[in-house]
Amino acid sequence: MTYSVKEIFYTLQGEGGQAGMPAVFCRFAGCNLWTGREQDRPSAICQFCDTDFVGTDGTLGGKFSTAEALAERILAQWPATDSQHRLVVLTGGEPLLQVDEALIAALHERGFRIAVESNGTIAAPPGIDWLCISPKAGADWIQRSGQEIKLVWPQPGFDLQAIEAGTQFAHYFLQPMDNANQAANIEACIEQCLQRPTWRLSLQTHKLTGIR
Repeated sequence: MTYSVKEIFYTLQGEGGQAGMPAVFCRFAGCNLWTGREQDRPSAICQFCDTDFVGTDGTLGGKFSTAEALAERILAQWPATDSQHRLVVLTGGEPLLQVDEALIAALHERGFRIAVESNGTIAAPPGIDWLCISPKAGADWIQRSGQEIKLVWPQPGFDLQAIEAGTQFAHYFLQPMDNANQAANIEACIEQCLQRPTWRLSLQTHKLTGIR
């Protein structure tokens, strides 16, 4: 399999249950809920994406012909002085269009703990250490278990009580939608978390701190 990667970079995880942890981010090109092109946003299933995942022209992006080649590129971004805390975040777009057992094995062989951020429309292969699902209203939501659900809020059509009853996640997060109504969205998330203590507030700390 050839892997199409938009960008690879080393930073701190900005959101969710692993916020603040150093990680190599590997952003795969392509998504099944939006083309990534602005002219297609109004007709997309997911219309609020804030990420550029089109093409392979980002930092260290490109096409990788083997899982080993991609895993080596990811490993090269981790500090050489540390081998105990290796974390890679496979994201997109929709990473599960490309992430397979061969890549998971190659990353594990290099000592990485593997986190995946997915929209939940594709069943996850075995071996992922931290699976974060961020479902989108109107999409066929298949993957209903994992370590973390991170629901961008508000989204019409989602019922928090039904999600709690129909899923199996270790952590439940509400994340304010980043748009012109962000202040109101933050308040809405806080209110829901106070009313339903299963849920915790997730803020995009990379945006607050200005890191990548």
